Amino acid sequence: MINTIKLNFINRSNDANNSDVVIFQKNVASSFDERPTAWKVIKNPSHEESHPINYSTNFQVAAVDSYGNYTPKLSAYDGSAFEMVENASGNVLQLSSISAVMDDEVEIRNNLTRSAIDANCYKDSKLLAIKTNLAPGQKAVFKFNPKLYIGVASNIEEGEILNSAIISEINTEISLLRVISADIVMTGGGSQPFCFSLENAIYEPEKSE
Repeated sequence: MINTIKLNFINRSNDANNSDVVIFQKNVASSFDERPTAWKVIKNPSHEESHPINYSTNFQVAAVDSYGNYTPKLSAYDGSAFEMVENASGNVLQLSSISAVMDDEVEIRNNLTRSAIDANCYKDSKLLAIKTNLAPGQKAVFKFNPKLYIGVASNIEEGEILNSAIISEINTEISLLRVISADIVMTGGGSQPFCFSLENAIYEPEKSE
């Protein structure tokens, strides 16, 4: 399985409003009230301009303590679990000896005796998802399908938690299942709705039985 999918966004739309393109993923292990985060924001792409996107199949995790201190990012893999603990040097996020309950999910547990933490996921060093205010004894669970959500919005910054109105407008799903590389092409604009499609895709060969 490849580790990085090479994508190339191309603007072939008739947009004249200098719109921004927002890309995010959904944490499918989360409850319905958890809002996604703007992973990538392509600012004001002109007609026929392109923007490379490296989509890693892995991600990193970090925690933020109640003082606003960020732990170093740790590489996460399906089935792994991490715990925030207190040692002689302070609060530390470390790999847990107890795996996640589900082997296709990643867990971050708050094992501090007091004070809440935020659990962050990153892909290509950009914030992908966040679970805030985990009390001691609570955990965050993350799982991401190989699928991107993409659409047009304005005044959105990378790492920003998206509100429900924005989420309802960004409803195009791009499946990256078995994709090695591809173009994501934006068309429409003007009097037509924006459309995003996967073109020139190269796929991994199907596994033989």
